[in-house]
Amino acid sequence: MNTVTALTATDRLSSYFALCKPRVVSMIVFTAMVGMLLASPTFIGLQLFIVASLGIGLAAASAAAINHVLDRRIDERMNRTRRRPLPQGVLNEKQALSFAMLLGLSSMLLLVFFVNPLTALLTFLSLIGYAVIYTAFLKHATPQNIVIGGAAGAAPPVLGWSAVTGTIDAHALLLFVIVFTWTPPHFWALAISRRKEYLDAGVPMLPVTHGEAFTRLHILLYTVLLVIASVLPWLTGMSGAVYLAGVLVLDAGFLYYALVLWFRPRAELPMQTFSYSITYLMGLFILLLGDHYARAYLLS
Repeated sequence: MNTVTALTATDRLSSYFALCKPRVVSMIVFTAMVGMLLASPTFIGLQLFIVASLGIGLAAASAAAINHVLDRRIDERMNRTRRRPLPQGVLNEKQALSFAMLLGLSSMLLLVFFVNPLTALLTFLSLIGYAVIYTAFLKHATPQNIVIGGAAGAAPPVLGWSAVTGTIDAHALLLFVIVFTWTPPHFWALAISRRKEYLDAGVPMLPVTHGEAFTRLHILLYTVLLVIASVLPWLTGMSGAVYLAGVLVLDAGFLYYALVLWFRPRAELPMQTFSYSITYLMGLFILLLGDHYARAYLLS
């Protein structure tokens, strides 16, 4: 479908903005920003912070736009996505792909020339990992798609850290592990809620291939792994008591949802779990940041 609905310039700009998946990209940029701030014992330069955030954000938006192109036929068959710009005919695939290439090129130029080549390389690999390896292959090949493909979504804190240090630090990899472990229970909760849509679209998400009970069990198991991963920053000395106290509260909330979802499933619980998982991740990174600066203040 290459026809494009006639719209005003404002509507067209809004459609291009929608291609970027702004809510997803905002979370990616947020975790990358926290990675940058945690990489330095003091505040980092404002120019580096802005340029690196922009470069990483543009790459994420580029990957999102490519995802729209590759998933257009699936999006047409799902209620959750059929109002996106391509299924609605507001933009065509050529326009979306050209936009994605512009965003990706802009990202690489910013990161190579104003940040460092390592961050540019890691960001590019993350873009390819999500937009191509996950969307074009894994998503359709295996019910473990979100587990394997989660590596790309877990990369932003590492990208932010490398933007400041020019290295891949062990503490940055702890953040990677946390986000990587968080991704399956986060997304599988949504997949349970949208099981019929994924079934109709022919996407082998875990609730489709193995059923809801199996998926609910794996949400619980991965939540337990997440709780373990979430205390690693404290166990390794990366964070202190402020972080530990706060993250244990967040862990208790996630475990509550996972346990209730397993033992007493109700129709509204998957989306409630999905919503809480977003709050959980944001809260965890805010705690990391607050603890970081609290300890820096006490040591100054």
